[in-house]
Amino acid sequence: MCLSVPGRVVSIDGMTAVVDFWGVRRQVQLHIVDEPVAPGDYVLNHVGFAVRRIDPSEVAKTLALFEELMAGGSDDLLAAEIHAQLGGDDA
Repeated sequence: MCLSVPGRVVSIDGMTAVVDFWGVRRQVQLHIVDEPVAPGDYVLNHVGFAVRRIDPSEVAKTLALFEELMAGGSDDLLAAEIHAQLGGDDA
């Protein structure tokens, strides 16, 4: 399954950002993002690459949707995939 997960940019060093995903921080590459990003912006991350900056007017709706998706039980494959994307070591 291909899944992009929203996160908030914490810091940027060159073309690498530290992005916070519900308390899990990951390094994310900015090489293919569709427009410049700054700390505080939200991006959609796919396999370690920011693929899109989320329009500030859409952030609340996007985060609410993912909160709803992540609330699925242990038999919910989409919720399991989102949690798998967020798991692991912090950046």
